[in-house]
Amino acid sequence: MKKQFNRMRQLANQTVGRAEKTEVLSDDLLQIERRMELVRSVSHNAHKRLVSYLQGQLGTDTEKRHKKLPLTALSQAMQDGGSQLGDESLIGKMMDVCGETENRLASELMQHEVQIERDIIEPLNQLAEVDIPNILKQRKQLAKLVLDYDSAKARWYQATKSNNQAMAAKVDCLKDEMDEALNKVEICKDQLSADMYNFASKEGDYARYYVMLLEAQADYHRRSLAALEAAIPTIQAQQDSWMEKPAFGTALEEHLKRSNREIALPIEACVMMLLETGMKEEGLFRIAAGASKLKKLKAALDCSTSQLEEFYSDPHAVAGALKSYLRELPEPLMTFEDTHSDKRLQALWVTCDSLPKTHKANFRYLVKFLAKLAQDSEVNKMTPSNIAIVLGPNLLWAKTEGTLAEMAAATSVHVVAIIEPIIQHADWFFPEELDFNVSGMFAMPTHPATPDPEPNLERRRPGSLVGQEGDSHSPRKDRYLSRPNLSLTVSALYVVADESITVSETPTEELPCPNFKAVQ
Repeated sequence: MKKQFNRMRQLANQTVGRAEKTEVLSDDLLQIERRMELVRSVSHNAHKRLVSYLQGQLGTDTEKRHKKLPLTALSQAMQDGGSQLGDESLIGKMMDVCGETENRLASELMQHEVQIERDIIEPLNQLAEVDIPNILKQRKQLAKLVLDYDSAKARWYQATKSNNQAMAAKVDCLKDEMDEALNKVEICKDQLSADMYNFASKEGDYARYYVMLLEAQADYHRRSLAALEAAIPTIQAQQDSWMEKPAFGTALEEHLKRSNREIALPIEACVMMLLETGMKEEGLFRIAAGASKLKKLKAALDCSTSQLEEFYSDPHAVAGALKSYLRELPEPLMTFEDTHSDKRLQALWVTCDSLPKTHKANFRYLVKFLAKLAQDSEVNKMTPSNIAIVLGPNLLWAKTEGTLAEMAAATSVHVVAIIEPIIQHADWFFPEELDFNVSGMFAMPTHPATPDPEPNLERRRPGSLVGQEGDSHSPRKDRYLSRPNLSLTVSALYVVADESITVSETPTEELPCPNFKAVQ
């Protein structure tokens, strides 16, 4: 009690300046002390935030920690959903694979958090809550010992200056007390200095915790990325192998390959329905269908349903769906080619003959149907010209599109001049016999299939195109069209003029070609 009283009195005297204060720490130790207090503060905050960064429960065993992770709950929900939907559902397959991947990610996260807790959080907690506080506690103890020393020193000094005989008798005793206090100060000071210097020398080790944090996070993300990259090809393969994919907006080759078809389902389905109920319908492809009915039919065709009976009674919706399918193809049925726009094509049949196999087959199928539709033009008012006007822009368009007005201006002449003669002379362009029910999945129409002209060694010119000097049953013998290996372009699809045809007197594989009038 007396020692505590002496400390308080000495501190009061030092505070008001009536007594000197002994400073036992050097300047470098005082600087270390200030930095140490800051390190403790920031380490405490970092530790607190790192604990909140963890998704698992701090200090629990790995199995329990894994179960408590949100990723584990997500994984379980996905796998349960996949089991309920089954393998016959693509969503079920996707959920099952994703669930397994999320579970692996949860395992990686659990290992990551255990490592963070062991290598970073616990050492930071040790530094902020144990090591530095112990040093600061020694610093406080040293301050008390210094006060004891200063108090003993002050009392000894007063005793040596006093004339009081009783006080003079205590000088030796006070001297011993002062020396003992000084000795304690020196011992505490040496220990504190050693701990402070030790802290300063290990500051690089403490800083290493933050490097380890980033390294651990990088390793965790690498392992997680590896898990994702291993799962993505599997899930993508299942996605690609799934047959039920929308046909609208999908590349023709991809749709045909996936569905193992020769003719695209929307084309064949619409043609078969129109052959049954639409051939006498006035304004087919020209009169707009009801938006809801058209949307429903497109959706039904996208999911490959065979329940299409209700649409037989609405041929305009069927024609609208066919137009939409053709227009939504990423590449027009007559394709794009990347050449200069100032070239002229030597013949329309070269264009048709040069189409890729899949495009050519589907274009031939469609042209044959349109030609059949035009046969009833007296009733349905859909002549080859009218069909080319309303359907041509859905078969052929520029690769780089402009405004609607520009597109209309570009297609109003050129596209019609290309599509009309192809429809008008479909049997000359495509003389092969055609069964419209290619897949066999539709009811046969009451209308007969397009007849095939009598086979010949040479393809004869359509009679309506023969010049005055020729007859409608024999090819011209003065000119033949050579079939060069041309690179074709949509923007250069002009109807061939007489002067653009290559003349050859002794053709080898040449075929007679109609002489169309050029469109300038």
